[in-house]
Amino acid sequence: MLPDFTNPADWLPWAFASLMGLSILVYVVLDGFDLGVGILFPLAGRDAQDRMIGSIGPFWDANETWLVLAVGLLLVAFPTAHGMILSTFYLPVFVMLIGLIARGVAFEFRAKARSIHKALWNRVFFAGSLMTALAQGFMLGLYVMGLETTVETYLFATLTSVFLTVGYAFIGACWLVHKTEGGLQALSLRWARRSLWAVIAGIGAVSLATPMVSDRIFGKWFTFPEILWLAPLPVLSAALVAGLWVMLRRMPFAGDRLNWLPFATASALFALAYLGLAYSFYPYVVPERLTIYDAAAAPESLMIILVGACFVVPTIIAYSILAYVIFRGKATELRYD
Repeated sequence: MLPDFTNPADWLPWAFASLMGLSILVYVVLDGFDLGVGILFPLAGRDAQDRMIGSIGPFWDANETWLVLAVGLLLVAFPTAHGMILSTFYLPVFVMLIGLIARGVAFEFRAKARSIHKALWNRVFFAGSLMTALAQGFMLGLYVMGLETTVETYLFATLTSVFLTVGYAFIGACWLVHKTEGGLQALSLRWARRSLWAVIAGIGAVSLATPMVSDRIFGKWFTFPEILWLAPLPVLSAALVAGLWVMLRRMPFAGDRLNWLPFATASALFALAYLGLAYSFYPYVVPERLTIYDAAAAPESLMIILVGACFVVPTIIAYSILAYVIFRGKATELRYD
């Protein structure tokens, strides 16, 4: 149900929720692939590791900007929800922040450290990537379960943390297929083929669990006529999975053509899964407890924040696009000399 665009108290919360949702989606896809590269890091040799770092070097800090934007929007636009969500996620957020800090430090230090210390920073980079992915998956699982803290919800959150971590590894492998060549590209194709199964299992588990959280969500998906006009979503998702299955077994194509296609398809699959979650929980920002309209700041405050967002968000978008345009093409070893 769309908001009344003549009433600021109605459309402003919807606008900020949409902007926050877009920020999270972009973060999951963009920072997801560079976290995935970090997770795959120990599986490659030393020369390949340098090339893997080079494939994400120009992008990783810009990718994390989207997480800062999403959390910032949650704080200023939905302060009540911010306190409720982060109080539940206190420990996994702490683990995620430690992981992000460790990744950033290791990313810079490994390129400047002496050879005898480089292996240490490689391990720190992997550990930081793994901690971040597991923490985000755990938070996703708890959110899907309505922020309930029971043994069953913790078990589900643990399961989703593993699935999301492997999902990040999958999209990271697809990114490496696009950005590398030769032996590393062939190795990345094997990683992508093996991890695709976990992506299917993870999306399936979340998709099956979400309607069971509440009768409201179940009704949004399985009542007539909603079930008819929502049918293209799972059908298209299945088609994307089938497409990934076929292309990953036929690549690399002659002349390394269409090497970007697995990453683009994986990104579309992640986006469809995310849109399904967004549809399930709307208009709630805290599942079954707090809607975006109840949690929103005063319309006057939101209007002022919107003016600032109209400058900040296009700047972030432009910076991200510029980075990807300038550093397009195959990755080279990241060097500081």
